[in-house]
Amino acid sequence: MQHPFTSPAELKQRLGGVSYLADDPLAMATFLALGLGRPLLLEGANGAGKTEIAKALAALLGRDLIRLQCYEGIDTSQALYDWHYGRQLLAVRGSDEREAAEVFTREYLLSRPLLQALEAGDRAVLLIDELDRADDEFEAFLLELLSDFAVTIPEIGRVAAPAPPLVVLTSNRTRDLHSALRRRCLYHWVVHPDAEREFQILRVRAPHVPEELARQVAAAVQRIRGLGLGNPPGVGESIDWAGALHLVGIATLSPEVAGATLSALVKDIDDQQLVAERIDDVVPSTP
Repeated sequence: MQHPFTSPAELKQRLGGVSYLADDPLAMATFLALGLGRPLLLEGANGAGKTEIAKALAALLGRDLIRLQCYEGIDTSQALYDWHYGRQLLAVRGSDEREAAEVFTREYLLSRPLLQALEAGDRAVLLIDELDRADDEFEAFLLELLSDFAVTIPEIGRVAAPAPPLVVLTSNRTRDLHSALRRRCLYHWVVHPDAEREFQILRVRAPHVPEELARQVAAAVQRIRGLGLGNPPGVGESIDWAGALHLVGIATLSPEVAGATLSALVKDIDDQQLVAERIDDVVPSTP
C-alpha cells in the first residue's frame, strides 16, 4: 500500500501537530504498520498513551475512529453485529399473512464496531482497546477476522473490507495474548515518558500552565512513579495535576502543595498514603 508519510521522522513530526508526542521507537513501529498494512499491537502500563495514539492517527489521517472496548464476556453480538429485534417484530406483525416478512436482511442488521470498520475500510482507524480483558475464544475469532478483514454473516453472506482499516490493539497484560495474534501484528511496548518528554507533553496538552511549574510537575511525577505504586499515575493524571495546580494559583511546587493536591494525580488510597509519606523526597523544598 502507498505510504502516507516519507519517513518515521515525518510521521513523528506530523503527530506532534495533532498534540501527540511520540518517541522514535513508537514512530517507527507506527510507520511500519501503516506501510505494511499490518495491525499495531501496543502493550504497556496503564496511562502510558496507548489509546491516544489511535486517536491521534485518526485525526492525522482524517479517518473515523471506531473503538471496540473489550471486557470479560464480550462476544460477537457486542463486537460484530446483532439484529434489531424490535424492528423485526414490528415487520412480522405488519406483514400480510399470506407472505411472511423477510426480516433477516441488511435493513435489520445492527453493525457493531468490527463490522463498521470492515465496511469503512481504509476510511477508519479501528481501536481494539484492552484486548487482554477478553477471553481466548474472542481473541481467536478476532485473529481470524484480522487475517482476512472479512466475515461471513449466515443470513446475508460475506462482508469484506474494500481496503483494510488501520488497526491498533492495546493490552495492559492482565493476561498473555496468544503468539498467533502477536505474529500477525507489529509490536511496541509503550513506556511512560521520561521527564523531558513529559514536560514537552505538558507544554502541548496544558499550554496554560507556566513553563517552570510544568517542569517541576514532570520531575515530581517521575519520582512518584519510581516509588513502586500499585497504580502509578499516567500522562493523563500528570496533565490533570498540572492543571489543578494552576487552577488554585500555584506557581512553584512545594511538598505542602503537592500533598494537598494528590487527588488529581494519585487515584488509590494506599498509593496516596505512600506518596504522602515520601512527599519530601519526591518534591524537594525550594531553597
